[in-house]
Amino acid sequence: MTASASENVHSIKRAGPPSLDPMMALVAGGMNSVNAVILDRMQSRIPLIPELAGHLIAGGGKRMRPMLTLASAELLGYSGTRHHKLAAAVEFIHTATLLHDDVVDGSGLRRGRKTANIIWGNSASVLVGDFLFSRSFELMVEDGSLKVLKILSNASAVIAEGEVNQLTAQRRIDTSEEQYLDIIGAKTAALFAAACRISAVVAERDEAQEHALDAYGRYLGIAFQLVDDALDYESDGATMGKDAGDDFRDGKVTLPVILAYARGDEGERAFWKAAIAGHSISDDDLAHATGLLRRSGAIADTLARARHYGQRAIDALGMFGNSRAKAALVEAVEFAIARAY
Repeated sequence: MTASASENVHSIKRAGPPSLDPMMALVAGGMNSVNAVILDRMQSRIPLIPELAGHLIAGGGKRMRPMLTLASAELLGYSGTRHHKLAAAVEFIHTATLLHDDVVDGSGLRRGRKTANIIWGNSASVLVGDFLFSRSFELMVEDGSLKVLKILSNASAVIAEGEVNQLTAQRRIDTSEEQYLDIIGAKTAALFAAACRISAVVAERDEAQEHALDAYGRYLGIAFQLVDDALDYESDGATMGKDAGDDFRDGKVTLPVILAYARGDEGERAFWKAAIAGHSISDDDLAHATGLLRRSGAIADTLARARHYGQRAIDALGMFGNSRAKAALVEAVEFAIARAY
């Protein structure tokens, strides 16, 4: 982030690294209401449903997406309560996609704990994910706004398209940077964007403010995913809450790999082809891949792109006056990028 961007919205100089603490403090009261809705709506007469859903929902996630809904509402000065149920709907959509993703990826860890598919099996995980999707749509319908329903239902469809796009690109070393950005824009950024945008609808603000919040969430989501994809090679299971090198072993062609492959010599390209095809995925191969990524500048450049999109997210808030909510939203961007340092 540029110093000027930070100074414009922070009246008090921050001590220490950026964090989500200001946003969490800003929305603490609202999140109590959101959590109550989540707890109530994940219940079922079938005991396995709340048991499995609760494993993931109570698994230590920061609930960044519903917090963004509440923080965006604070930014707009909205004093009602409609956004509480909608924030819960956003979290249910996110949780459902995580349950489905872990089945597709065959993941064993999520936030440092065993994934639901490992404990209860793939079938139960998929079906409980479907249940949570259904609950999210119930909450949208209860709100009564066709515009909100359109935004969140479209985001759900776009997320699914992004996941399918990622699946078709898996183990394809010729995946382009354009396709990669299309994938993360759909599977990650679309829900960030919708989570922020719906607050402008509920607060009955104009299209310009609606689109500004959409842009903020979208660019934040892209930056967030870029950092995650870099950390897959630079972090460990304790830090990331998942197995280090999962993307590498799954044959996911993320931006660090795209850049390293483009910059590699003939031997390095041969290695990447074998690795992404699933033929060279040992721990030694992962260490070699990480070395290539560092030497080629691929990780550094991925993080530079994350900073670029983070700045675009901050710029999208330019039309809003300085406030505690704006400062918290800016710091959320800075936090998302600082995770890599």
